[in-house]
Amino acid sequence: MYDWLIVGAGFAGSVLAERIATERDQTVLIIDRRPHIGGNAYDKYDDAGVLMHQYGPHIFHTNSDAIVEYLSKFTEWRPYEHRVLGRVDDKLVPIPINRTTLNELYGLDLATEEQAAAFLESRAEPVEEIRTSEDVVVSKVGRELYEKFFRGYTRKQWGLDPSELDKSVTARVPTRTNTDDRYFTDTHQIMPKHGYTRMFERMLDHPNIQIMLNADFREVRETGQFKRLIFTGPIDEFFDFRFGRLPYRSLRFEHRSLEQEQFQPVATVNYPQTEDYTRITEYKHLTGQTHPKTTITYEYPAATGDPYYPVPRPENQELYRRYQALANETADVHFVGRLATYRYYNMDQVVGQALAEFRRIQESVPLYDAPPNGKAEARPTAAVSAETGTRALN
Repeated sequence: MYDWLIVGAGFAGSVLAERIATERDQTVLIIDRRPHIGGNAYDKYDDAGVLMHQYGPHIFHTNSDAIVEYLSKFTEWRPYEHRVLGRVDDKLVPIPINRTTLNELYGLDLATEEQAAAFLESRAEPVEEIRTSEDVVVSKVGRELYEKFFRGYTRKQWGLDPSELDKSVTARVPTRTNTDDRYFTDTHQIMPKHGYTRMFERMLDHPNIQIMLNADFREVRETGQFKRLIFTGPIDEFFDFRFGRLPYRSLRFEHRSLEQEQFQPVATVNYPQTEDYTRITEYKHLTGQTHPKTTITYEYPAATGDPYYPVPRPENQELYRRYQALANETADVHFVGRLATYRYYNMDQVVGQALAEFRRIQESVPLYDAPPNGKAEARPTAAVSAETGTRALN
């Protein structure tokens, strides 16, 4: 009997497993349907010997000192500032749009932020009410730049026109009047020195934690060998799609190893106007690895496959709220993470959400369950088998 079953060994599940095992000294079984820990942040050395991200680029950035302090228990860091170029009108220009982008694209010589702001203002089109992603962009930079940078990319990524998507989709992408070509401006822009998987391995290396991979949640749930549950998978799947499926966009990745040291000048190049793929990522820029070969990934959005991105439309949020109401009525189950809360979160936000959930657990969940006779229940302890090296409960 485990104190906790945690479904999903990505950031949300792993952080909660570590906190519960360390701070509450309780036993945890953490399971995942995939053959590895780390969720979508899983990285590995491929056959060429290059450290690459199996599920596309994961760049860590945050403004939270507390989140960096927590994760630093499990990894060293290397500084990394992410830069993205877009192939637009057969030129490679910085994304997000900045003053350099405008100068290179239009053959201008905008020398100040005021000049760049005036140029964008001259292109912007008034929108009476900002409701959609198209409204956000057109009102800031005008229709021509919207068509060049946003419309094609968004239609590939989401399978919908920006006019059909909530304003939050493009509101996340800034437009700058300076020459800052960093994709993010967070205080902390860093990468795990030895990779994400190594960080997760250290996070879950605790005698109170047992890991089960290639595991089916329903089969494990039927055993009943746990007292409380943390679920980080799709919330609609937990409730057997009672109200229908929540819509997601998926991704397909095509990984290639090349007999050359470098393929492109920055980690990621976006293709908003051409190609079926949205971007190409070269991982050695992210990891700092020195290697005679390089590995790149072509990223193709898809309508089916593993769920990656909740589709931000009002009717989908209404459907999620129906599942959320069920979750609120379900005793001894905690729903945490992107899929369980139907939100697009950055990695640091998922860590923050998991740490906040742990604080709520500390406040509301008793450390020991008292049986009817009022005596504290004897807890199982975790031991490591000398023969198999696997953890078992005594």
